Amino acid sequence: MARKKRAPQEINAGSMADIAFLLLIFFLVTTTMDVDTGLLRILPPPVPENQEPPPPVKKRNVFEVLVNLYDQLLVEGDQMDVSQLKEKTKEFVRGYGGSDSHPNFPEFKPTDDEEVIKYFGEGYMVSKQVVSLKNDKGTSYGMYITVQNELAAAYNELRNELAQQRFGMSYDDLLKDERNKDKVKAIKKIYPQRISEAEPKDIGGGQ
Repeated sequence: MARKKRAPQEINAGSMADIAFLLLIFFLVTTTMDVDTGLLRILPPPVPENQEPPPPVKKRNVFEVLVNLYDQLLVEGDQMDVSQLKEKTKEFVRGYGGSDSHPNFPEFKPTDDEEVIKYFGEGYMVSKQVVSLKNDKGTSYGMYITVQNELAAAYNELRNELAQQRFGMSYDDLLKDERNKDKVKAIKKIYPQRISEAEPKDIGGGQ
């Protein structure tokens, strides 16, 4: 006598939707995503059409930094490794002992700023330095950020050294206390971060 075939038992899928939803929530909570980061830069306001252009900056006051499409660095006309950029920038911004006697370093002028005079005395010499940064259109974003970081680090270290010398504490520590805001302003006026960025162009360069 032939047996009757039993129908396959149905699987209860009623809770599958709940499980899928819980898994979705789990992965959303535990997954991390890379976020693009950039450099904070405050752009200057647009120049009014009727305003006269600013006077040209003397060549000796400009520290030229070029990055070509091969991510090679050219500083003041010489090829340089990016690891040397910070110290070279500090050397230029600091100048030649606060005097105009060396043509390879920027000019200095005695300050008339009251905040600087308050903490550093009358006649304190301040550099007219400007860092000019130019990138090729083919420069990689990673190299661009590295160069920017090295330039910013140069200014930060100079400020830290000056604060330590004058106030016995670093510039970074001065920033933590609102009572030191006048000292912070004075140091920033002695070492203002002047980084001028030109529109990327085809700089070229060989390997």
